[in-house]
Amino acid sequence: MPEPTPGRITTHQKHKSLLERLTAFIFREPENREELLEALHDAHERNLLDADALSMIEGVLQVSELRARDLMVPRAQMDIIDIDEPPQKWIPHVIETAHSRFPVIEGSRDHVIGILLAKDLLRYYHDEAFDVRSMLRPAVFIPESKPLNVLLRDFRANRNHMAIVVDEYGGVAGLITIEDVLEQIVGDIEDEYDFDEEADAIVAEPDGRHRVKALAEIAAVNAAFGTALPEGEFDTIGGLVTDHLGRVPKRGDVIELDGLRFEVLRADARQAHLFQVSRLPKTVAREFAELEARQGT
Repeated sequence: MPEPTPGRITTHQKHKSLLERLTAFIFREPENREELLEALHDAHERNLLDADALSMIEGVLQVSELRARDLMVPRAQMDIIDIDEPPQKWIPHVIETAHSRFPVIEGSRDHVIGILLAKDLLRYYHDEAFDVRSMLRPAVFIPESKPLNVLLRDFRANRNHMAIVVDEYGGVAGLITIEDVLEQIVGDIEDEYDFDEEADAIVAEPDGRHRVKALAEIAAVNAAFGTALPEGEFDTIGGLVTDHLGRVPKRGDVIELDGLRFEVLRADARQAHLFQVSRLPKTVAREFAELEARQGT
């Protein structure tokens, strides 16, 4: 049987090559993150993955792209304890916020000397020689640029639950907890201290701001703030905010609606869970528009 001359392609080889190319095109492995997500969504549409599994995988991929700065509680919003103040002054704040851990500072927020576990405060009520300093656990400091997947691995390996985030100058930029990272993967983690979605959907804070659940009805938000947010297309304030953003909200996103400033405090890969809402200062133009609206009615 004569050998095919070099450079000459037989009909069989040509057909085989075409079949291989078609197979590779149809069943090719994802070459980048976008193609991987497309394949996962296709698997979901063909009922090979349920919605929760898809969301968790998306959360894992998202965590690998995020840094500590993207999820941290900003410095100004940190609930802290000042070692120079007597326990009688800050214990009511500990009870009110109901966190399990508190950064302890001395002098300023840039000088974090340790972490106090709320459960250690039980000794305060039966030990007359109670000393806060002796109760402190070492604080873990991380840079703003630390990848979340690396941070999660460190949390697990070192059995830490909280880290203090510092900026390039060594100042405290905020804090982050293991719960913050896990919520990006599995969704919002409710515990016994989270307020009830129906009974406490809108909660006032001492500084005049409010914490509003994303599932709060728009009608309830309008009643609480005296606004006129549209109630026709969406039932919840989370749906309205998502529509205005044009995408799933992320923690730290800010949007202004009808004189209110909405900042996303909690969110996962699927939806927002909690907003911090504050009133915007009135401008002359806004007051004039409100006056015209009242006169029109």
